[in-house]
This record gives sequence, C-alpha cells and structure tokens, in this order.
Amino acid sequence: MRDVSPKRPEVSRSVQKLLKEARVARLATLDARSRPHIVPVCFAYDGKVFYSAVDEKPKRVPRERLARLQNIRVAPRVALLIDEYDDDWTKLWYVLIRGKAKLIPKSAHKERARAILKLRAKYPQYARGMLTDDAPIIRITPERTTTWGTL
Repeated sequence: MRDVSPKRPEVSRSVQKLLKEARVARLATLDARSRPHIVPVCFAYDGKVFYSAVDEKPKRVPRERLARLQNIRVAPRVALLIDEYDDDWTKLWYVLIRGKAKLIPKSAHKERARAILKLRAKYPQYARGMLTDDAPIIRITPERTTTWGTL
C-alpha cells in the first residue's frame, strides 16, 4: 500500500493512466448525523482535482434532494474509491482519495465548463445529452491518496 500525503500530492503516471481509464468510482459522504452514504459515480480527473456530476439518469428524488449533495453541504469531507476487481487476484488494485468536496456554483462558469468538457470527453453518454450544462458539479480536492495492488 502506498500513501501519498498532502505534502506529496503527485500521482504517478501509472496511477494517472488507471484514473483516466476507470469508468466508475464510489463516493462516500457523511450526513449531518455522521451516518455514511455511498454511491457509484462517474468521474474525471484533471491532474489536480476530481469532478463528478449529477447526470440525467433517473433518480428517486429531485436532484437538489440527493443525499450526496445534501451531505457535501453539511460535511464536505469525502472519500472517493476507484478500483478494479478481477477473479485473477494478482490484477486487483484500488486508489482511495480522501479530501474535501465542494459543489461548484453556477457563477463559476470557467470551472464548470472545464469539468463538463472533461466528463463529456470521458463518457459518450454525457456527450449525447445525459449531462446538461446546468448539472450540479462536485469538485473533490484530494488531501490524502492511498494506492494498493497492481498499479
């Protein structure tokens, strides 16, 4: 296991390649009573921060009431887990990001546009309309990164 502290935020090229190719992550948040909540998310990494968005897939509640968004507003500390499972256990790996999440305000036009561009470039579904320009965007700033496995 390799732990990268905030003083050493660099991410190796092999890990950056995995992050670029990985299709799904799990976002863990805490609610106001410190109860954990975890959901699978699409994500993009720009070399410094991670972005995720609330897309147009059907939801059980309106976007503004989604637990992940409510939780980030009250407790911005999150974990993002990106991993690969294989029945050949020599191929297993994970990258665990611990950091702070922030909902990017609509007024942050340049950052929102950059994040949406990266997400649409990674996911064809987003490029075909599943990610709207007004979608809630989450920025995750890593404070600690732990890696393990065949990286």
